[in-house]
Amino acid sequence: MKKLWILTIATFLLGVPVSAVDQPEEVESEMSAVTLTFQNGRIHVTNADGQNLEIFNLTGVRVANIRIDSNDKQISLNIPRGCYIMKVGKVVRKVTIK
Repeated sequence: MKKLWILTIATFLLGVPVSAVDQPEEVESEMSAVTLTFQNGRIHVTNADGQNLEIFNLTGVRVANIRIDSNDKQISLNIPRGCYIMKVGKVVRKVTIK
């Protein structure tokens, strides 16, 4: 019975993958979350200092690439009417310009 117990534990321990180095998870707090809003032809971007705002049309062509140089930035758009995709870091928004 003792041999069966040891064999069961050894089998379990050998079957469980063990990582040599634990990687810390990147946790994004609500205070530092990037926000991206569009209203009246202006884009308002917060908490994105040092990142790029990319704007794509629906065919995937990048129509604008703007460097964000502060934590609170407002940008006026001068692009034709239509549907666009705006991206800052991992934040993506769909926008319709009328």
